[in-house]
Amino acid sequence: MVLLAALAGALLIGALFLVLAKSDPIKAYGVMFTGPFSDKFGITETLVRATPLLLVGLGIVISFRSGIINIGAEGQILAGAIGAAAVATSLPNMPALLLLPLVFLAGGLSGAVWGGIAGWLKARLAVNEILSTVMLNQIAFQLYQFLLRGPLIDPQEASYGTGVPQTAIIPQQIWLTRLIPGTRLHSGLIFALVMAVLVYVFLWRTSTGYRMRAVGAGPEAARYAGIKVEWYLVLAMALAGGMAGLAGVVEVTGVHHRAIEGISAGYGFSGIVAALFGRLHPLGTIPAAVLFGALLLGADMMQRAVNIPAAMVMVIQGLVVLFVVSSDYFLKNPDLAASFWTKLFGRKVDEEGGR
Repeated sequence: MVLLAALAGALLIGALFLVLAKSDPIKAYGVMFTGPFSDKFGITETLVRATPLLLVGLGIVISFRSGIINIGAEGQILAGAIGAAAVATSLPNMPALLLLPLVFLAGGLSGAVWGGIAGWLKARLAVNEILSTVMLNQIAFQLYQFLLRGPLIDPQEASYGTGVPQTAIIPQQIWLTRLIPGTRLHSGLIFALVMAVLVYVFLWRTSTGYRMRAVGAGPEAARYAGIKVEWYLVLAMALAGGMAGLAGVVEVTGVHHRAIEGISAGYGFSGIVAALFGRLHPLGTIPAAVLFGALLLGADMMQRAVNIPAAMVMVIQGLVVLFVVSSDYFLKNPDLAASFWTKLFGRKVDEEGGR
């Protein structure tokens, strides 16, 4: 209920901004909430966007449950996408039965390495993971742009002189199967759902998962119990990065069929909110990812329907992130929430009572 109230609060304030932009908030939100579920296109596109959100969200669940905050999923998605595209375009004649697993492995490992860097910095040098992951996002973005415009650029773009920053199309035999003909919905959705179940089993049914959750619940107590806290911090970030890298892989193999600019589409940040909305549970992240996939698609539809600037869509999405993250913090600190409520409303009540 608190999370739904936070979402409603974000949309209410967003409505005020829509009014300031001289747009009809009722019409805008009507399109935003009904558009994604009004026809086959809306439903399938919602699930297309939910797929990378779910994979990123699963990585966030792993890291947050282990007591380390991962803000670097954007960069990890890019690492996974470029790793997958590089392998796929380098081995075009390899049989799909071998190439597809290799592409997924390359993308997952690329994201894991990128996430593991922040984990190592945290464990060995006590570098704040929020700072390191944000900076690694920027490094990944610049490296990604360099590779798309240089070593990995599509040879046709180079020969034509157009210079569009993208890789060559990956071999068609490893394109993910379309679940519904005529739509972009691909089998990566099934893969993401299977991964959600596996992450649940890993965190709650294995000794390694138990140790990771113990580290997140109390690192000092875990260390006293003989758990190697530093090792599990690195492992958590590597696994989180690997999940985000897989999100990049499914975008390359299932949607774009090449690495392109803007492939992450903000999934790295939206995935954090989906994980928090799912109460940091792998299975709870599934409906949360679908919800936020619908919100992302609905926001695009809203922009076209009521002709509002793209920046306004980003404002509304940012408000949703802010409110959901804040509500999760207050849920974990009920005393702080009560104090905030008293300061916000108690004084006003006292003043009115004294009149």
